[in-house]
Amino acid sequence: MALPPAASLDEAHAAIELWEHYRGRPLDEGQRLDVCLMLATRDDGLWASPVTGHEKPRQSGKGDSIEVVELWDLVQRSARVLHTIHDAVLLATETQSRMLSLLEGHPDLRRLVGRAWKGTGQQMIEMRNGGVIWYRTRTGAGGRGVDEVDRLVVDEAQHAELHHLAAITPTQAVAANPQLNALGTGALEGKSGWWWSLRKQAKLRSGSLGWAGWSAQDFTVDDKGHVLLAEVDPFDRSVWWETIPGLVAGRTSIDFLERELAVLGPQGFAQEYLCVWAPPDDGGSADVIAPDVWAGCQRPQSKIVSNDCWALSVSPDRKWATIGIAGRTADGLEHVESLDRRPGTAWVVDRCVEVWNAKRLPVRIHKSAPEGAFIAELVERGVEVVEVSTADVSRATGHLIDAANAFKLAHLGQGVLDRALVGAVLRPGADGASVWDARKSSVEITPLSAVTVALSGVASMAEPEFFVY
Repeated sequence: MALPPAASLDEAHAAIELWEHYRGRPLDEGQRLDVCLMLATRDDGLWASPVTGHEKPRQSGKGDSIEVVELWDLVQRSARVLHTIHDAVLLATETQSRMLSLLEGHPDLRRLVGRAWKGTGQQMIEMRNGGVIWYRTRTGAGGRGVDEVDRLVVDEAQHAELHHLAAITPTQAVAANPQLNALGTGALEGKSGWWWSLRKQAKLRSGSLGWAGWSAQDFTVDDKGHVLLAEVDPFDRSVWWETIPGLVAGRTSIDFLERELAVLGPQGFAQEYLCVWAPPDDGGSADVIAPDVWAGCQRPQSKIVSNDCWALSVSPDRKWATIGIAGRTADGLEHVESLDRRPGTAWVVDRCVEVWNAKRLPVRIHKSAPEGAFIAELVERGVEVVEVSTADVSRATGHLIDAANAFKLAHLGQGVLDRALVGAVLRPGADGASVWDARKSSVEITPLSAVTVALSGVASMAEPEFFVY
């Protein structure tokens, strides 16, 4: 595990100590890693990774890992937690019951509990310090009655569906330091494009996603964005020992796994216990934002209520140019929009002067990109310019991807922006993060590049954080 220089694990270690004391058993190495990923903080106290993914086989102790974090949230942070899963029975009989048994099994924890509801569909635990955890099945109304969520848990993420996620992620819109934690196994038959997009994002190092991967199946992404999957033999027992933390930790046995292989068959066993995936056909797209995820961010009536930021992008062949804008909506989402796109570049300076006269806000320009050639003329015409570095663009690219995958981004459904995203691919930057690659993308991507650079001015961007893969 590699940590950014500013990251601290103090909360993670304290949370582990608290849980082990009351549960009376230690976490294994993989579980400790999960907790560290979720509770690592920056120097400013914000989470190092606003979104984390935990790809682990069955019998790997995911339930303990998230329980450590949720107990810490309730007891020490007075946090508001929304724990979601696809199955109401699992939610009631396992998830909430586990936490209640922990809290009610110790007098010093029991006295911290205010009240608890166990009714199906309305489960919750409320602490006397203001902390609360809601347990909900993922439905189109899964977030109803829940707001200002600090931690959103997407349990069994391989079953997460777009319209369900779109219903719950807005609960975090106004939280000061929100985090989304996704936990699951591999997905088959193209299920959960969102879950797959997180995994690919981790591989491409394209954002601030924290990822703990325990899959027997490695994969690579070629320079056109195509995914190349490695073959996995589900009958190879040596692979089991390398992939299934529960086997190493003694929570499960070879005999049990032999029976599961016979019952589930090679494909089902590979998914559940080896985290082998069958991802959607990406057609060579970067696919770090799955098409259904991007569609879920579409809000035709979305409007910017803050001072917007705007940016210029010019294609390498200078055949197209786009002015893009970004800002915040009334409900705290980050809005991106293509303001003007035309062929050629003869129109660029005059149009930028018009926008400057209307907004009196500086245009952001990536100084190392083709549009950098217009900086001098724009300044001469009286337009204020903010020169943006490649590192700034890299951070903004990751931020846009993170925001979309957490459904904290809004766009109008503009065809030029939709097409640019579908055909865009990423290339690694010098700092290990990624930027949009205009030369290798299958379509003209100035709309996407323009809104990305504009987004760099909406909020201060954190450096890409740590990954475990």
